[in-house]
Amino acid sequence: MPLVAHNDLPTFAKLQQEGLRVLTPGLADEQDIRELHIGLLNMMPDAALAATERQFFRLIGESNPIAQFFVHPFTLDALPREPSAREHIDKFYDSYEQIKEQGLDALIITGANVIGPDLSQEVFWEPLIEVADWAHEHVTSTLCSCLATHAVLDFRYGQKRFRQPRKKWGVYRHQVVEPSHPLVVDINSEFDVPHSRWNSVYPEQFESGGLRVLVTSTDGSVHLATSPDGFRTVFFQGHPEYDTVSLLKEYKRDVNLYISGRFENYAPMPENYFSEFSAAVCREYQARVEKSLAANTPIPEFPEHLVTGRLKNTWQDTATAVVGKWIGLIYQFTNMDRRMPFMKGVDPNNPLGL
Repeated sequence: MPLVAHNDLPTFAKLQQEGLRVLTPGLADEQDIRELHIGLLNMMPDAALAATERQFFRLIGESNPIAQFFVHPFTLDALPREPSAREHIDKFYDSYEQIKEQGLDALIITGANVIGPDLSQEVFWEPLIEVADWAHEHVTSTLCSCLATHAVLDFRYGQKRFRQPRKKWGVYRHQVVEPSHPLVVDINSEFDVPHSRWNSVYPEQFESGGLRVLVTSTDGSVHLATSPDGFRTVFFQGHPEYDTVSLLKEYKRDVNLYISGRFENYAPMPENYFSEFSAAVCREYQARVEKSLAANTPIPEFPEHLVTGRLKNTWQDTATAVVGKWIGLIYQFTNMDRRMPFMKGVDPNNPLGL
């Protein structure tokens, strides 16, 4: 069933324009259908704040036709924000105190912008631990995305991430390695997932923490895993929520950082993402940029319009299916008032009976 536009957050209007069904509160009240309340802890930097909202709202709204979805975005006060982003947050986001008071059926935690290699030195570290620990006790299940996965694996399981020799950057093939798990049963046995990260937690670290690995990349790296009980915490290392153009936008950003002198080397193209034509366009643009920089002449405009229409999305269907299965499990285990621990009457060490 659809998302419910319970406030004036612009993301709801944008998703409606895309064709996603979004109910007004009045129409939602007329439906005799169960509500699910899902928190979105959005830790992304200002430039990606609204796009991240849309990506996760879309995944939820297109997932499982069993409930009306009320999605409650909130963030951490410790994160620095520009005035325009702060105004957006103050107007449309809940506070953490409101989230705790009203309760949630589930929680999604996004990635964040980091400054150094040690996550424990980041401004979000202690507030994130507080939210994650509260959710572990009071929310049915928490889904962690990319850097949030690294942070939770660090402070809860003692598994620190490692910087890779090169950035994992592009769209990669993956396979299901525990096909009987309810989160992946009956989905494609192989599928694509976008990645964009310099750091990784390796398979042996997941195993050392007692975690359940469900999906790995063809190079062996982990994309999807869960806490030992199989459900209370779900970990993504990739970005299945990405829009078709997300990697292109990131590539363009990195190219502009090189042009401005903030990057020493020209940005590599994301792997397995551009068509041959698009890759040729980007190589030609790089040559024009290098020529302009050498001659100190105006930089040509990035040819985004020549690339956008040729991009392929090979991950969204499977991403929606996995999130749909996650929400289906939440629906089974939650109670109507969202204030009772989901473990009531269920073995907390094996809620799925695996």
